[in-house]
Amino acid sequence: MSDATAQGRTDASEQSGETGGLSKKGLSAGSVGLIGAIVIGVSCIAPAYTFTAAIGPTASAVGLQVPAIILAGFIPMLLVAFGYRELNRSMPDSGTSFTWATRAFGPWIGWLGGWGLIAATILVLSNLAGVAVDFLYLLIAQISGNAGIADLAANPFINVITCLAFMAAATAISYRDMQTTQRVQYLLVGFQVLVLIVFAIAAIVHVANGSGYDPEPIALEWFNPFAVDSFSAIAAGLSLSIFIFWGWDVTLTMNEETEGSATTPGRAATLTVLIIVGLYLLLSVSLIAFAGVGTGEYGLGNESIQENVFFHLSHLVLGPFAWLVSLAVLSSSAASLQSTFVSPARTLLAMGHYGAISPKFARVSPRFFTPGYATIVSAVVASVFYAVMRFVSENVLWDTITALGMMICLYYGITAFASVWYFRRTYTRSVRNFVFQLLCPGIGGLILIVLFFTTIIDSMDPAYGSGSSIFGVGLVFVLGMVVLGLGIVLMIVQYVRRPAFFRGETLTKAAEN
Repeated sequence: MSDATAQGRTDASEQSGETGGLSKKGLSAGSVGLIGAIVIGVSCIAPAYTFTAAIGPTASAVGLQVPAIILAGFIPMLLVAFGYRELNRSMPDSGTSFTWATRAFGPWIGWLGGWGLIAATILVLSNLAGVAVDFLYLLIAQISGNAGIADLAANPFINVITCLAFMAAATAISYRDMQTTQRVQYLLVGFQVLVLIVFAIAAIVHVANGSGYDPEPIALEWFNPFAVDSFSAIAAGLSLSIFIFWGWDVTLTMNEETEGSATTPGRAATLTVLIIVGLYLLLSVSLIAFAGVGTGEYGLGNESIQENVFFHLSHLVLGPFAWLVSLAVLSSSAASLQSTFVSPARTLLAMGHYGAISPKFARVSPRFFTPGYATIVSAVVASVFYAVMRFVSENVLWDTITALGMMICLYYGITAFASVWYFRRTYTRSVRNFVFQLLCPGIGGLILIVLFFTTIIDSMDPAYGSGSSIFGVGLVFVLGMVVLGLGIVLMIVQYVRRPAFFRGETLTKAAEN
């Protein structure tokens, strides 16, 4: 048996979570079951919010082939999820990308993998809070019949104050035990998924009754990615598609708190991705069949409705119950805001535990057994970022969030390749090992790294994002490089202050035979 495998099995036995108690980092072991992990995974993806914002731009890029692009985006996510599952089976650790990349490639790559996850999740928290604000006032306007109330979200003072209130509420829930998180998520996720399914069925019924806006007959050709006109259109669609799947890996960051931490998180990740792709395919087929992909008033190709397709079509599909859609998107963003705290807090906890950053981040609440300090820091950083950027420049705010696609592809890709390298001694032991430790994560990681560099190149064009630029270079590219550069600077600072981690003394690279 290799040293790496032995260490992995030791970690798994230490953190099995089968009998409760505490994990080696002080988290409440065995407090999350399979269903709870799946619900939190779906919540983090925020299907109601992500799909209403992504379906229009995707339809503009690929036309009727939206279902094909969703399937194409689903494939690398599923392949990478298999790699995550294998790594988790060997060494369940709340640091996930950070820990696994460190064990595979050493502390420098591991630190950058952790940074990619933290940067993406903390900054997207501000986006989710901002979306919750918009839909709160939109919902109140719909229910009250006073359209002017929706405009309150545009007032920066009201917007920021409401955003901070959402952030504070989500932080308070996340700070408490995982049972509280699960109870909140069962309600919010259950409601949004129910509304989405009802919406899809109602749209299909309208089409069957001949009352669709611009009905398209459902065809198998919609699922054919080769019918897309160009590679650039496929790449654009894939980038959007990958964004709408992002978040399933939260099920792995809870592994030290999950029943059967060596197996349950991986199963939850796979099932979460499968549930989401099924939901998205149902929604995409129903929306295309109902509204078409044209540029008419309610066509999916109309840029004026693409920011929130569900809202613009809701009165046509659900009539007097249209407000339920706004409530579902509000529930989606609020639920995701709360569940998204799980990933950065537990990654920071692991980095503090292994000495990669300040040991303060390794602190666990003695009452709730959650990473309290890391949760609060994540909330403060996200809140300050949103508040400052909301007043300074909305373009900078939203372009920074657009640039997070680079971070997503980066840390997913690093983790996938970590599986390929970590298990290099075990490929030939069985067909299963070859498929799930090498083939699947290798292909998935390659796709994501290609998309990473494609996004870098495309984002240099000012038209990518808000249209803003610096010396003729797209603002999205500049901000993406700033985030990456900040991570490198912080890593060097930590190297100077905490050399033990970077010498491999606190978290060792897997030994070779």
